Amino acid sequence: VELLGGGAVEETVRWRHRSTRPLDPVTGQGDAHVQYAFAAHRATVDVDAELGLVRVVEIATAQDVGRAINPEAVRGQIQGGTAQGLGLALMEELLVVDGVIRNPSFTDYLIPTILDMPPMVVDVLELADPHAPYGLRGVGEPPTISAAPAIVAAIRAATGLPLARVPVRPEHLTGTG
Repeated sequence: VELLGGGAVEETVRWRHRSTRPLDPVTGQGDAHVQYAFAAHRATVDVDAELGLVRVVEIATAQDVGRAINPEAVRGQIQGGTAQGLGLALMEELLVVDGVIRNPSFTDYLIPTILDMPPMVVDVLELADPHAPYGLRGVGEPPTISAAPAIVAAIRAATGLPLARVPVRPEHLTGTG
């Protein structure tokens, strides 16, 4: 109040993201997105190939978040996205038979719980995006993309199996399905 007096403070800010252009159809190169997200995961698994059981022992991740305005919320988003990736890799399956969804409720649609989540090592990288307000980047989506392949790659490394689909089910490991 001492600095501003009794008057109102008004300010209008207009922000426009940088221009994009389509990918080149021959080279596949271009500037098609306003912002790119970067995340990497490494999973450690225990596999019982005889029973077809997988336990994720640890997941480590590094993610560029631009600038973490709320660091705890950022870590929570990364952990939540990683949990979704774990679900995709090992549990979640939408069953469709003749165009009809066979598991239309959560009664038999498995999703990870806190008991399914292994210890996580989260490395938050703050490399501000020069083209975004406050240098921010998307946080929740990238780990959903990279966690599942990391888990499946760990299972492949442990078993030597090609594993061409998710979720990885016990019969894929035992050869019974």
